[in-house]
Amino acid sequence: MKIVILDGYALNPGDLSYDCLKAFGELTVYERTDSEGQAIARIGDAEIVLINKVPVTESLLAACPNIRLICVQATGYNVVDCEACKKRGILVTNVPSYGTAAVAQFTMALLLELCHQIGLHNRDVHAGGWEKANCFCYWLTPQMELAGKTMGIIGFGKIGMAVGKLAKAFGMEVLAYNRSQCEEGKQIGTYADLDTLLAKSDVVSLHCPLFPQTRGIINESSIAKMKDGAMLINTARGPLVEETALAAALNSGKLRGAALDVVSQEPINADSPLLTCKNCVLTPHIAWAPIESRQRLLDTVVENIRAYLAGKPQNVVNP
Repeated sequence: MKIVILDGYALNPGDLSYDCLKAFGELTVYERTDSEGQAIARIGDAEIVLINKVPVTESLLAACPNIRLICVQATGYNVVDCEACKKRGILVTNVPSYGTAAVAQFTMALLLELCHQIGLHNRDVHAGGWEKANCFCYWLTPQMELAGKTMGIIGFGKIGMAVGKLAKAFGMEVLAYNRSQCEEGKQIGTYADLDTLLAKSDVVSLHCPLFPQTRGIINESSIAKMKDGAMLINTARGPLVEETALAAALNSGKLRGAALDVVSQEPINADSPLLTCKNCVLTPHIAWAPIESRQRLLDTVVENIRAYLAGKPQNVVNP
């Protein structure tokens, strides 16, 4: 059996090992695959294909008829045409929950950065600002406590609930908007409709998947419903946010700040309005990336392949 990894760098930049996959067959690892033609040539007659962000289209599937299993080395699988795979009898698996702790932790790190502008103050101290201030303390931006504030979480699955628990530990009230409700969620926060959440939240944090109905969920209209001076965090998917509308809200002062680990085009374009607008913290899609979470991801990919070969597939997203 032949196994091909098309963009191995994302999961394993060199600090993990793909050797665990060799037990299943002949393994070929490509660090990056930049075009569909290149992907087709590299897949060849392979039966199992592992991808992270390489698109899997109907035309690619038609050119690679031996594919039986596509393992997405991530939770989101919108890069794969799952219906086309289903029609061809190809299973698609993903890896849920591997990064829950990492993403929740990073979400709070972004929020604390917005509250305290730690990076800005660190750079200013190194540049001599504290020495020149001739005072035991000084601050360049207003500081903000989280206790007593309201965190509105859009998408209250495992990551959203983990963020809710951390927010509560900081003394925040938690509102949640989700397609369904569960008892665990009710113990963490209060479910609300989207308009209520937007109107009452001091911080809105996005943790929902990217579907047609969630694309652009943060737009000019929804921002207008938010509190003046509220903050936005996105560690989910870039296209959940209409970036021109967000930049306008930051520049006008409607929103106090935003912190985004994901953007609509990755890597970010040089002409993105987010690069020049006020009070916008940007990080390069790293919330998921601690070595512990990436090892869990790889372990689950191995288990997905093992389960498939045993005739008991797991984590299938196109049943």
